[in-house]
Amino acid sequence: MPDIIQLLPDSVANQIAAGEVIQRPASVVKELVENAIDAGATSVTINIKDSGRTLIQVIDNGKGMSPTDARMSFERHATSKIREANDLFAIRTMGFRGEALASIAGVADVELRTRPHGAELGTYIHILGSSIQKQEADHCAEGTNFSVKNIFFNIPARRKFLKSNSSELKYIITEIQRVALANPELAISLYHNNSVIYNIPSENIRKRIVSLFGKGINQNLIPVDTTTTVINISGFIGQPRSARKTLGEQFFFVNGRFMKHPFFNRAVQQAYDRILPPETFPSYFLYFEVDPATIDINIHPTKTEIKFEDERSAWHIIQASVREAMGKFNLMPSIDFDQGGAIDIPISPLRGSEIPEPEIRINPNFNPFEKDRGGERSYSDLTSYRDEQNRDNWQSLYRGFEREGDPNYPTTVGNSDFSEEREKQDAVQQEFKNEGISVENHNFLQLKNKYILTPVKSGLMVIDQRRAHERILYENFLRIIDNHLAISQRQLFPARIELNAVDQEILVVLDDELKALGFEIRPGEEGIYYVEGIPALLSHLNASDLVIKLIEDFKNRPVDVKEEIKEHIALLLSQSSAINYGVSLKNEEILELFNLLFACNTPNYSPSGKTIVSIVSSSEFEKLLK
Repeated sequence: MPDIIQLLPDSVANQIAAGEVIQRPASVVKELVENAIDAGATSVTINIKDSGRTLIQVIDNGKGMSPTDARMSFERHATSKIREANDLFAIRTMGFRGEALASIAGVADVELRTRPHGAELGTYIHILGSSIQKQEADHCAEGTNFSVKNIFFNIPARRKFLKSNSSELKYIITEIQRVALANPELAISLYHNNSVIYNIPSENIRKRIVSLFGKGINQNLIPVDTTTTVINISGFIGQPRSARKTLGEQFFFVNGRFMKHPFFNRAVQQAYDRILPPETFPSYFLYFEVDPATIDINIHPTKTEIKFEDERSAWHIIQASVREAMGKFNLMPSIDFDQGGAIDIPISPLRGSEIPEPEIRINPNFNPFEKDRGGERSYSDLTSYRDEQNRDNWQSLYRGFEREGDPNYPTTVGNSDFSEEREKQDAVQQEFKNEGISVENHNFLQLKNKYILTPVKSGLMVIDQRRAHERILYENFLRIIDNHLAISQRQLFPARIELNAVDQEILVVLDDELKALGFEIRPGEEGIYYVEGIPALLSHLNASDLVIKLIEDFKNRPVDVKEEIKEHIALLLSQSSAINYGVSLKNEEILELFNLLFACNTPNYSPSGKTIVSIVSSSEFEKLLK
């Protein structure tokens, strides 16, 4: 039998290793910047073009490499960090396995220029797909300069699976944030297509957090400082009021290395138990110092997952530290007697003195059964009457909101579109007339201000009012975006929002669709934006909260195709502005909601895929009454 097992060529082995270590351009940035840190660099500059597809350049002022070291650095498992297996449990450097540069060189066009401090000449090496093209002496600056071009040029399938430029840039910024937080003494500059994203000097941890996530976060940071024999914890946690509905500002660092640890994340979450709004996540930037012998950082190719020898003890220490920090700043639940103004406690009168009887003011002309209240009214009567009028006016405003924002009406679309939509509604009415519903006399019942019930020939139709409204608004928003029919409501006082680098890039991605919907957002000074206009449909909502919610929700479901972006924005807006449960609707409003729903293309399901309409058959009722 012939031998069939053989050694893989180095080029193929490097490409396989790259599948684990180099997943996208952000992985290249991470590995090169970590190498610069290990080389003792105090300043790193990263130049990115086309989100890393075309160029990733990392320049540092570290100690540089000799010609031999420069050549050896591209060999597999060539490292200066370890000599034997026991060294794996005493590692304090970022890289140690010697896979990164070999993997990068296997899938890209790499140029290296490096010169040690004090040397007259440096070294230039050009490697293309693991094949050395050139090595020669070079007049270059002290330190190291890596240029990685055309990543995955020799693996088209891997390059095809890269996401959009905006998504890949977001991953790069995230990696830079992790490195910058772990090394606040490192000055970092990040450029994308010659535009500055970060230009951060050497600073302390608190200032570094503010530089990365905006000045607004500074007032929400609570210091944490705990020293134990198992683990030392320092850093900051966020106040409950700053919690967000999406993940993104949660960072663990162990001995200067970023890590992901769901088990420890639950410890922090439970420390905030019962003081956070529902479905929100607190911010935290926690730094752990432990004995390297008690952790294993070699369990994942990207070294982001770390195993602790005594995870349970560390878990309890983390939770206790977070609770202690909140307790020091009076953030734990307590009875607050200052809320709602001061309490006036009268001084007790002298014994034997007469206590005056309290006076009760009444309105003798008040008649609770009189609709048009005449005569003299007290302030409380006038207030309750005005509230009742406001509620009625609000309902009228709601109906106008429905009609104004619906492209079925001639105020927003042409007459031909209007007639087509009206014909569709007439056809729907005719269909339900056959089911036993009279167009002139609809029989509707609103159950618990949540469901709309109406009889049909086959039984009882049940409609979820919020989901129905979401479907109506969703299709309206899609038509508005497609036909550019949006009307913008200018803000008298533009809302001011502060965005970090990741959020700014997301806003750039959403810019065209937001403008098509009627948003007008103007950039101001660094990281500050002003919302000068929002869709007239949403004028009743808070402008800044709406834009921030769109950005936060977009982080949870990033999409690349433009059509999907349009649909996602329409979905988020419909969910944000749909009528809530618990709102009582008049019969005319229910009828309008009913007609608009069944004029939709997909009336049975909400935009998120939940059931809107269900029919309980007559036979099911008969079974219940047997």
